[in-house]
Amino acid sequence: MHKPVVPALLLAAVLSGCAATPAATATTAAVPRLRVEVVGTLPHDVTSFTEGLELDGGTLYESTGLSGQSSLREGAPGVAPAVRVALPAPLFGEGITVVGDTIWQLTWQNGFAIQRDKKSLAELREVPFTGEGWGLCDQKDQNRLVMSNGTNALTFRDPTTFASTGTVTVHDDTRTYDQINELECVGDTVYANVWQTDTILAIDPSTGAVTGSIDASGLLTADEAEHADVLNGIAAIPGTDEFLLAGKLWPKTFRVKFVAVS
Repeated sequence: MHKPVVPALLLAAVLSGCAATPAATATTAAVPRLRVEVVGTLPHDVTSFTEGLELDGGTLYESTGLSGQSSLREGAPGVAPAVRVALPAPLFGEGITVVGDTIWQLTWQNGFAIQRDKKSLAELREVPFTGEGWGLCDQKDQNRLVMSNGTNALTFRDPTTFASTGTVTVHDDTRTYDQINELECVGDTVYANVWQTDTILAIDPSTGAVTGSIDASGLLTADEAEHADVLNGIAAIPGTDEFLLAGKLWPKTFRVKFVAVS
């Protein structure tokens, strides 16, 4: 599996930001295999250490990481953000999700989530949680948030209080999957990228069962990959079966479909 080379100046931050051993990406024959089909590209800020990506209508929200460089950004896809707020050091921004007129933004090891006003991105409050924060999405049909922490668990949270309401383990018939990272909720499916790989998993959050394994390799050219870091942004495009995919320090955002491997 291709793994982009981490630029030297960011190596220490990346290793400290996600220190566990990468998960294997092999799947059993029972798990359907898919691949990405690129239908378009958009510019992406090559300095953005992407941790979370979400489309709300025509507005794209992006959370970025690294202590002293973390931010939340709002704007139209493919253009410079119209609104940007910085997270003061030592905060390390992580996954985000839109809930009504607000946005929840995780911090990595800082022990709390930030609830923000969706329009201004102004902080409304901080809510503590236990463990690390990685990915976050809103499963609207179930009135719950789904959160990852880099392990094989998905944690459900109340969208108003952020209180934990349960967990499931991500698995198939023969194994569990750890390093679950950025999340995107689409109906009754959660899409999750596996950290340090080009794999995106489709997960049934009611059971944690993996229902599909998507190969997202080969999006960047060799030259682009040399200066970039890992895949880490999944945003469903409302009203379509397409997604935006991005990554840390990527020069492009890709508009893709997930199609069966022939």
